[in-house]
Amino acid sequence: MVTIKIEDVSAYVEKHIDGFHKGRLESLKTLKLKNILKRKNPYLFKAKNVLLAQDLVRILLDAYLSSQEETIFGNFLEGLAIFVNEKVYNGWKSSSQGIDLEFNKDNARYIVAIKSGPNWGNSSQIEKMLDNFNKAKKIMRTGNQNLNVVAINGCCYGRNNKSDKGQYFKYCGQNFWEFISGNADLYLKIIEPLGHTARAKNDEFQKEYAQIVNSFTLEFSKTFVKQGEIDWEALVKFNSAESK
Repeated sequence: MVTIKIEDVSAYVEKHIDGFHKGRLESLKTLKLKNILKRKNPYLFKAKNVLLAQDLVRILLDAYLSSQEETIFGNFLEGLAIFVNEKVYNGWKSSSQGIDLEFNKDNARYIVAIKSGPNWGNSSQIEKMLDNFNKAKKIMRTGNQNLNVVAINGCCYGRNNKSDKGQYFKYCGQNFWEFISGNADLYLKIIEPLGHTARAKNDEFQKEYAQIVNSFTLEFSKTFVKQGEIDWEALVKFNSAESK
């Protein structure tokens, strides 16, 4: 085990966080209004008494962006976790399906599925993770039946009251970062470098966001606003009517 240098972590974060900002900006630039209108529930917005076209556009846009940002940032955190573990335990990016990280520690081979937070999946998604764990174990034990393979669901933030899930262990937040690094304070140390160039990047994003809101509001109004009011019937037809 090698002690992780916080300077190395900071350097990695500052180098790669730009990818997050570029990704969220790119997802915004390539977005089409009609695509998100088809994916969202128009009945919900009517029930919430949304009256302004711009309000509806912003709600749609923010919901889409929130989902995209979670995915993009999750990929960044996964990369950071693998980088940290490689420095400390010589871990590596796994080639097994559904497994993100592998490393050896305390006479065991750890296979880790990394998720953003603790509430990441439903029962079928968890079953899929278990299936991936079992397949990876089977392959790794080919030729070495005595290999002790331990499955871990690692979550980059949050808490988990019971780590032992029977077929695998679940470590979240501080416990996860300490597990892969040996540093109990690492979960705190990574927060500061995340702000590197954040203000400038967010200013750029907000400028693009405002342009998209204005453009989408104009586009929406041309098709789905009648006599100054949202034409809910037209919107529902666009979202749900059978194609002829």
